[in-house]
Amino acid sequence: MQQTFETWITPIMIGGLILFMCFIIWDLAKKSQAGRFGTIMLFVVLGAGMLGYVLKVVITWMLENGGGV
Repeated sequence: MQQTFETWITPIMIGGLILFMCFIIWDLAKKSQAGRFGTIMLFVVLGAGMLGYVLKVVITWMLENGGGV
């Protein structure tokens, strides 16, 4: 039961955290009046860490399921 709960809740909570972090980046761009280019740069630079995590999860899943060959 606990393992099933953890299996379901972990991706949901991490997805929620990523969405919240995107909101924080957007709010930072809005409050700092970054403009269009500045907003894009904030998302590219600050979102790179989130993208790295998502890619790690996808690559790990592919390797575990034999899709990496």
